[in-house]
Amino acid sequence: MTRRRRPGNGEPPVDLSTSVGPVVLANPIMTASGTAGYGDELGRYVDLSTIGAVVVKSLSADPWAGNPPPRLHETPAGMLNAVGLQNEGVEHWLAHELPVLQRHRATVVASIWGTAVEDYVQAATLLAAAPETVVAIEVNVSCPNHHARDEMFAHSCEGTTEVIGAVRDVVGERPIWAKLSPNVTDLPSIAGAAHEAGADAVTLVTTVMGMISDVEARRPLLAGGKGGGLSGPAIHPVAVRAVYEVHAALPTLPIVGVGGVATGEHAVELLLAGASAVQVGTATFADPRAVRRVVVELEQWCRRHGVATVRELIGEAHG
Repeated sequence: MTRRRRPGNGEPPVDLSTSVGPVVLANPIMTASGTAGYGDELGRYVDLSTIGAVVVKSLSADPWAGNPPPRLHETPAGMLNAVGLQNEGVEHWLAHELPVLQRHRATVVASIWGTAVEDYVQAATLLAAAPETVVAIEVNVSCPNHHARDEMFAHSCEGTTEVIGAVRDVVGERPIWAKLSPNVTDLPSIAGAAHEAGADAVTLVTTVMGMISDVEARRPLLAGGKGGGLSGPAIHPVAVRAVYEVHAALPTLPIVGVGGVATGEHAVELLLAGASAVQVGTATFADPRAVRRVVVELEQWCRRHGVATVRELIGEAHG
């Protein structure tokens, strides 16, 4: 149980450090892949060395143009996106974007994706020799605005196992996180399959599949008639439930929680559900300082509640 202490001016600072498997972070708050570009975009608003990690936009082995416009649409409680994983490729990122993050003294998590297992292997191979600044590779097997539902690796244990196992074979000892989808009926089983295949942790969750229609044109609005991924406040309860259920089934599996986090209390919810760290995504579109603000609010919440270290909170909702 959480230790309760009376706050006082002479108290030591809250210990915000945490670990995601073998990865030790100064605090549990990170950016979410795809919401802060390659990271430097936030550097003018936030000291990137003061957040847990910068998780960069998902990278493919080769440059990828993404989907045609329109690709974004605001919803009453968030945003739909069908960007389609546009990026300049791993080699470009290593040569031009990573050095900028290093100058910011940021802790970095690289995200990768592919259309086939071989694509993931190629991207992971290119990252295998990345500097120690890159503390982990997040393997995005669950983007709903590129793969069709029946093609998404994260929608089956077999597909997840195939990708994660192949990536593990080429990255050596560098930690890997499997980013999984909430659009499934048995997420704990898929999370367990990812872990058994070599994932050191799982990231829960990616966006929820959704669609918006243009009622004047009487057609789907996004990306040439396709749907997109719903993010923001609407999916926060989905993320909390996903983290809670996976932690209940697999209590030793490290989890990174993501989905609709905009405040320190949102982060606390995910930590209590079983997450060891938390990502902030869509909130940065409205407030580019959101990721740092969540760190501050988390520390303030801990002070108000007499929590000495955020590690006390992890999984406490399970009793």
